[in-house]
Amino acid sequence: MARRLASLLALLLLVVPALHAAEPNRPVPNVDLARYAGTWYEQAHLPMFFQRDCARDTTATYTLRKDGRVDVLNRCTTKNGAIRQAQGVARRVGDSTSKLEVRFAPAWLSALPFVWGDYWVIGLDPDYRWAMVGAPGRDYLWILARDRVLDRATRDRLVERARAMGYPVDKLVFTPQG
Repeated sequence: MARRLASLLALLLLVVPALHAAEPNRPVPNVDLARYAGTWYEQAHLPMFFQRDCARDTTATYTLRKDGRVDVLNRCTTKNGAIRQAQGVARRVGDSTSKLEVRFAPAWLSALPFVWGDYWVIGLDPDYRWAMVGAPGRDYLWILARDRVLDRATRDRLVERARAMGYPVDKLVFTPQG
């Protein structure tokens, strides 16, 4: 009986947060990857291990490849002033242009599914001035802009939209851009 109760409690802990989401957590219908390519300035992100040393000036640059994939170059300035960068590649999931997977591991590990991370474009300005990137488990979130600094009203609106989608926005780290 206690085991059954513990299982039920564990299930509720997984389901209840999703029930509170007023807006579904899903990718936008379509992304023109040619328009999406270029440099984006990070405005905010949920904390994650690989960004632990980044202090400011975080960017993501996307370059289309002839094979349909996208080269990814992430850069930031660390707490001690050094420039840190990571190169990766993104691939489409099925026919979707808004649901991608990104790999920063060496190419020879590409066959291993766990080296690919979800990259969903969950919000996108019609003029491609800002984007929100998330994941199905709501454990990743980035707010990106074409300009170094996104106006405060737009940023706050995006944070509230992410909250409505069930993301833990109280944990967001806001990224200074020089």
